[in-house]
Amino acid sequence: MFEFITWGGAALSLTGLAGLIWCILRVMKARNAGLSDDELRATVQGVLPWNLASLFLSVLGLMLVILGISFG
Repeated sequence: MFEFITWGGAALSLTGLAGLIWCILRVMKARNAGLSDDELRATVQGVLPWNLASLFLSVLGLMLVILGISFG
C-alpha cells in the first residue's frame, strides 16, 4: 500500500514541477515580448496563483514520498 503512496507522491511532485516550469516559461515569454511595465506586472500577477499551486503540489508530493518511504 505504501508503494502506491510513494509513486502517487512522485507523480504529484512531477506535476507540480511541470507547473513551475510552465510558470517560468510564461513569464520569460512575457519579458521577451517587450511588454510595458503594467502589462508585464499583470502577466506576473496572473501567473502567481498557478505558481503557488504548483509549489504546493510539489511539496505535498514530496511529503507523500517521504511518508511512503518511512512507513513502507
